[in-house]
Amino acid sequence: MESSAFRDLFSLQDKVAVVTGATGVLGGQMARSLARSGARVAILGRREEKARRVAAEIQRAGGEALSLPADILDRGQLQKATDDLFERWGPVDILVNAAGGNLPGATLSNEVGVFGLPENALRQVMDLNFMGTVLPCQVFGAAMVDGKDKPGGCIVNVSSMAATRPLTNVLGYSAAKAAVENLTRWLAVELTRSHGPGFRVNAIAPGFFLGEQNRAMLVDEEGSPTERGRKIIEHTPAGRFGEPDELSSTLIWLCSPASAFVNGIVVPVDGGFSAFNGV
Repeated sequence: MESSAFRDLFSLQDKVAVVTGATGVLGGQMARSLARSGARVAILGRREEKARRVAAEIQRAGGEALSLPADILDRGQLQKATDDLFERWGPVDILVNAAGGNLPGATLSNEVGVFGLPENALRQVMDLNFMGTVLPCQVFGAAMVDGKDKPGGCIVNVSSMAATRPLTNVLGYSAAKAAVENLTRWLAVELTRSHGPGFRVNAIAPGFFLGEQNRAMLVDEEGSPTERGRKIIEHTPAGRFGEPDELSSTLIWLCSPASAFVNGIVVPVDGGFSAFNGV
């Protein structure tokens, strides 16, 4: 295969991409990766000033980006963001659902066991991760059909190592991410069957990367691993936490023509964590 043809396999030139949660560490890096591959990237998040900063960083690096302030749990705000984006760049081609996270109230502790977890906190973490994926898929997914002569698009959801195994304490988060993986497979089948093979839905399951929410849990103020951080590294054959940019190649592959026959899978990017049983 000629080098130019090979590059085209992984090119996202002029594709319109939306990244939810792009104001976070991992979501922001995903947005930058899409832009480096040629996509026009919409930075969607509740923190408007942060969204503008991420968009500005991409623009300074020579990419195309704009901020789309919106709450992923507000269908009206999502629809307005879709309309604004269509007016600016046209139909959506790529959706990356990177928004999500855990909540302290939905986490087990020495004081709070399974029977004492607050119902409201469990509902909140389920809404944030599961409904926060469902609603963007509905709104932006519809935009992948409307306004296109040939319907199609790529959705990449973000799962977690917690989706397939009971990691200590994160009961609500684990259940929510397991639901995201099931949704990914369900949408992969349904959208392709109802709208044609131009639709693909896959997911990435990151291992342990330092972000805003988990940093204090995994490393101390000096940057050394905490007790939980050490246990995670011991169970990661690579022997370290992941770097945000190490998600980029998998993301670009899933969004590009190179994975045209890949649909309904969850790709672990975890340094071998999911393959190791600790023995």
